[in-house]
Amino acid sequence: MVSRTSARTAEVGLTRGQVRERRRLRLGPLSGLSHVALVVWTVLVVVPIVWTFLASVKSEDEIFGSAWSLPATPRWDNWARAWDQAHVGRYMLNSVVVVSLGTAGTMLFGAMAAYVLARYRFRGNRAVYLLFVSGLAFPVYLALTPLFFVVRNMGNLPLIGPLIGLDSYGGLVLVYIAYSLPFTVFFLSAFFRTLPQAVAEAAFVDGASHSRVFFQIMLPLARPGIVSITIFNVLGQWNQYQIPLVLLSGQAKDKWVLTQGIADISTAAGYDADWAALFAALSMAILPMLIVYTIFQRQIQAGLTAGALK
Repeated sequence: MVSRTSARTAEVGLTRGQVRERRRLRLGPLSGLSHVALVVWTVLVVVPIVWTFLASVKSEDEIFGSAWSLPATPRWDNWARAWDQAHVGRYMLNSVVVVSLGTAGTMLFGAMAAYVLARYRFRGNRAVYLLFVSGLAFPVYLALTPLFFVVRNMGNLPLIGPLIGLDSYGGLVLVYIAYSLPFTVFFLSAFFRTLPQAVAEAAFVDGASHSRVFFQIMLPLARPGIVSITIFNVLGQWNQYQIPLVLLSGQAKDKWVLTQGIADISTAAGYDADWAALFAALSMAILPMLIVYTIFQRQIQAGLTAGALK
């Protein structure tokens, strides 16, 4: 601990380049290995994405004949065919609705639960926190069968049953919220603990209620963490496949989300050989998440860095 503190003290007053050079010399060969690992990881991630986008504007002969060449003429009709004939537009709209509602519910309930667990002391506080965190230890695969029966039984409730049962948006949204809460509470509770207590105490002295302090003071202070975990939840729920596969049957095909639609197109491609439309659909599924991450990458990094430094 003393050596780390002295090293940081020695770096005060130096330029970024000098600090970076000192750390590189301190790491030695590990610095070069880390760069090599990052380059390899970048290639493994970027190359399949680029290949998918190229294949989405090729003919099928070009896909199988010259996989890595540029298309002679971009075939944008592949995108139009996937959007209309393969119903990707409908599936994407369903995904936007479900993920928007699921993320909003996750952030509302997760932020409130994390704030209470982080800032208030009561009997059972630690037990409730551990109960939330224990959800991280169980993969979603283990809960698919119980989830199916729980959601099916919710469909038998009077009045609201059809809205939250099987083959409904409501049932899928509720499961998305429950599935995303453990990591949200785990991440935000640690972030809320770092916020200054003096600000909340000053607001209480001025007569602010607990809910007002939370929504008008603490939430804006926790904005970097809120933005970071929101993006993680959007990515996780957008890419979810197992849960909608179990809760939305083939009889509710008009309510399928994008991952189900692409899987159906992939299955059909084995018989219809419309691989160009399949790659176009995959590109449509990838593109929104790339745009979201590109726009909010600085906020994500700031939230993670702020949580680590505090």
